[in-house]
Amino acid sequence: MEQISVVILTYNEEQNIRDAISSCKQISNDILILDSYSHDNTCDIALELGARVMKNKFEGYASQRNFAFQNIQYKNSWLLMLDADECMTIELATEIQEKLVATTHTMFRFRRKDYLFNKWLKHSSGYPTWFPRLFKLGECWVEREINEIYRTTGITGELENHILHFPFNKGISDWFHKHNRYSEMEAELIFNESNKLKFQNLFSSDKLDRREAQKALVYGMPCRPLVVFIIFYFLKCGFLDGKSGFYYCTMKFCYELMISCKVYEKVSKNLITENTESDK
Repeated sequence: MEQISVVILTYNEEQNIRDAISSCKQISNDILILDSYSHDNTCDIALELGARVMKNKFEGYASQRNFAFQNIQYKNSWLLMLDADECMTIELATEIQEKLVATTHTMFRFRRKDYLFNKWLKHSSGYPTWFPRLFKLGECWVEREINEIYRTTGITGELENHILHFPFNKGISDWFHKHNRYSEMEAELIFNESNKLKFQNLFSSDKLDRREAQKALVYGMPCRPLVVFIIFYFLKCGFLDGKSGFYYCTMKFCYELMISCKVYEKVSKNLITENTESDK
């Protein structure tokens, strides 16, 4: 039976780490926690469950994932990369073991089911979206520090089963705290014009290239927060997810509003600086 290695990125994840590690036991004899110097019981719980623990200062999401690819020795040639609030399913573990018996692929994407208030956000989360999570070591790397882009030298495949995502296990306040940081990073990318639209990718056969182009298109729209809410709540039928769908779409609106406000703040400060310098 094919065994894979697993790396889980953590920072103060004592609420989540037990479930994340336990969900990988069926498929892995080598589970490693890459911790960003947590000050709760994350590392103690991981060691108790038989996982290895390594610590590395967090400097960005792509940087941390590339550190996991390039600076750690694993027992196996395939690496599954999870976040602490994600869990494997038995069905996906079985599919992975069957698929890796004979494959020419170097990276696999999974779909993810997002949950809020114990309800799968089938419509309001934008499902189905595909996330690279399984990698042939030595063949893959990560770009872009927020909403990372995964690259490989070989062929990318897709698996039918899902990972489960519980982004609100640590509470709504923690979600907003985390997305306040994310919005700062997104605003910086937009302000520096590193998120330019590649128009041809809107029609790409590659799902990730198409998604990246769609996001860039939305970023350039006026009233983007409202546009995002309308897309996910009405056009993607988020209202079918009930109260969970309404609250989730509203939180997405707030997140996009934070990005817009921070971009405008950066633009305003830049104009003030330019005008001050021109008056000298």
